[in-house]
Amino acid sequence: MRIPLLGVIVSLSSACVAPTPGAVQHVPEPVATRFINPGTLAALPGFTHAVRIGATLYVSGEIALDSTGALVGAGDLGTQAAQAFANLTTVLRIGGATPADVAKLTIYVVNYAPGDLERIRDAAPDFFARRSPPAGIMVGVQSLPQPGLLIAVDATAVVRAMILPRDQHPEPR
Repeated sequence: MRIPLLGVIVSLSSACVAPTPGAVQHVPEPVATRFINPGTLAALPGFTHAVRIGATLYVSGEIALDSTGALVGAGDLGTQAAQAFANLTTVLRIGGATPADVAKLTIYVVNYAPGDLERIRDAAPDFFARRSPPAGIMVGVQSLPQPGLLIAVDATAVVRAMILPRDQHPEPR
């Protein structure tokens, strides 16, 4: 059986054109990846506290453990929330960000009840601005990785540059 060949025309004109002399070609710089594991914070085995890729900082679920690994606020969601958010603040600071740079929060709460959100907001007001708070979600879970934990908080932050690169300064008026 013979299959007829269809003619295919391939345009190579764009591949054969030389760049314009003096044209500026933008070559993106490689994006560095930084793993952040503060020695002052206890960590769950197998997790990195945060990973920063370029200007984006991804923070793992911070929990209510102190620097020695002891649970803070056993049975008290408000106290555990305050500790988890304090740990989150520490990781953000080391990664070059602040709570105001957080674009998205995910909060995991054991046996979540609707009234829990207000207790969590009260424990971490820096993360819940009344105007333009971060995107987020509350997830009710059955349990967390260690007994006694009631809350875990993860975040994605975009680190704002303090100094603009020379070629990105606004034009004077």
